[in-house]
Amino acid sequence: MLRHVMALFLFAMLAVAGVATAQDVRPPENAVGADAPPRASTGGAQTLQDVLRRQQGLKVDDSFRRDNIGGDAGTAPGLGPLGGTSDAEQWRALRYNEADVTVTTMDPRGKVLVQDGGMWWLDVRRGPLPTYGGWLLLGTLAILAVFFLLRGRVRVEDGMSGRTVTRFKAIERFAHWMLAGSFILLAITGLLSLFGRKVLIPAFGHGFNSVLLTGTKFIHDNVSWAFMIALVMVFVMWVWHNLPDRTDLTWFRYGGGIIGKKHPPAKKFNAGQKLIFWSVIVLGASVSVSGLSMLFPFDMPLFGHSFALLNDTGVPQALGYGTLPVDLAPQEEMQYAQLWHAIIGFVMMAIIFGHIYIGTLGMEGAYDAMGTGEVDVNWAEQHHSIWLERVREDEFRRPAE
Repeated sequence: MLRHVMALFLFAMLAVAGVATAQDVRPPENAVGADAPPRASTGGAQTLQDVLRRQQGLKVDDSFRRDNIGGDAGTAPGLGPLGGTSDAEQWRALRYNEADVTVTTMDPRGKVLVQDGGMWWLDVRRGPLPTYGGWLLLGTLAILAVFFLLRGRVRVEDGMSGRTVTRFKAIERFAHWMLAGSFILLAITGLLSLFGRKVLIPAFGHGFNSVLLTGTKFIHDNVSWAFMIALVMVFVMWVWHNLPDRTDLTWFRYGGGIIGKKHPPAKKFNAGQKLIFWSVIVLGASVSVSGLSMLFPFDMPLFGHSFALLNDTGVPQALGYGTLPVDLAPQEEMQYAQLWHAIIGFVMMAIIFGHIYIGTLGMEGAYDAMGTGEVDVNWAEQHHSIWLERVREDEFRRPAE
């Protein structure tokens, strides 16, 4: 699983590097090649070499289009509404942001009517993103299945005593299930949005996919607020219990009791649960910010500022990626945000698969902690002995009612 996670983050860095060239639609002069036929032989249009270079992702001299946006006859009488400019020339002027456009928003970004800077994003979204992301999820499930076959379920060694102790209060379980339920909905709707064109359209047709994804987008956009609220609630309630301490080293030394037979002592949350907690908090915050950036691209540009900070550190240049682009259009901000949103989402889904496994099939009695809030005393003694001892001390000090 670690290999797949590293591949995703390496892919994210490569995507950053690729856009530095893919976004630049102004290639240098004489990019066609010395042996290319003159443009006069094609009537001034693109040549075969242009097509081949574009297919290879190389720069192409497009000045023959950029500079061909109409002549001085634009104001000549009797030439129609476009004057001396043809429809094709007018669209070329719009594409290269050279047209005299007036917008009522008074925002210069509203004048960008045509932009072709998203082809790299579309290629990544159609290919590497669903491919690597899908294999990450399938690989995680396969690893968990093999682990279960080899290790089996972690049992309570002394059996259930029939006596219980309160593990989580109602408000804690409410926050947990709101976070879990909203994340599951977000994961399902996100996967439907990503794989809809590749899987659903061939299987069910365009009409079904259109109706499904309309509802999917509505659910995804609105359930996200519940996820963010629950994330804050969980952080406030549990952050103190998830700070690292010396008992975590003991937990790791004994493999958390999952590998082997010895169960190390732990407080309310053991080291494994702390890793889950901080992964959810950090990645959840990241996926929330990138989601907000997509909802409000004009008000919350994220990557232009981030790339500027990275450029100041000199790290991208030292790694050979060059200077990252910082002057990003809102469309480009959304493209970067969508990729980052999806990558982090895939990583979170893989982590949550492991969390669900331990809380249900992998460990006897674990589900009761969030199901009813009550856990068996023997289960607590085996997995969270330090926490159970403190609970007993608090009950002993509490005056009898």
